[in-house]
Amino acid sequence: MNALFALVLLQQDSTSTPAVSPIGAGMGIGMMIVWLAVVVLMVASMWKLFVKAGKPGWAAIVPIYNLVVLLEIAGKPLWWFILFLIPFVNIIVAIMLAVAVARKFGKGTGFAIGMVVLAPIFYPMLAFGDSTYNPQG
Repeated sequence: MNALFALVLLQQDSTSTPAVSPIGAGMGIGMMIVWLAVVVLMVASMWKLFVKAGKPGWAAIVPIYNLVVLLEIAGKPLWWFILFLIPFVNIIVAIMLAVAVARKFGKGTGFAIGMVVLAPIFYPMLAFGDSTYNPQG
């Protein structure tokens, strides 16, 4: 009986793929590392941006409160936070907020569109560049 069992084990198809491919797992881990790097870059950029504007840097890591602080930096009323809760309206308001933040740092509308479309590039440029915050801007 043991010989028959051993023969059956030897005849199993060795071409079957495992449930989790090592290549797929490696790609997933690689994508997670890249995503984590982008998140850390954005948090560091928002932190520096808040400090440049005279706000506490730790506010960048507190959900909801960071949006309130960003509205204060942009010089927009706090009730705009409610507009972020309305689907499709929030997209328009986010673009308007990016334009206001860019203007407060002496940048134009084109830079603000870059902040919306390519945030991981333009927010670090704004935060770590030589632009200064002007509350009347």
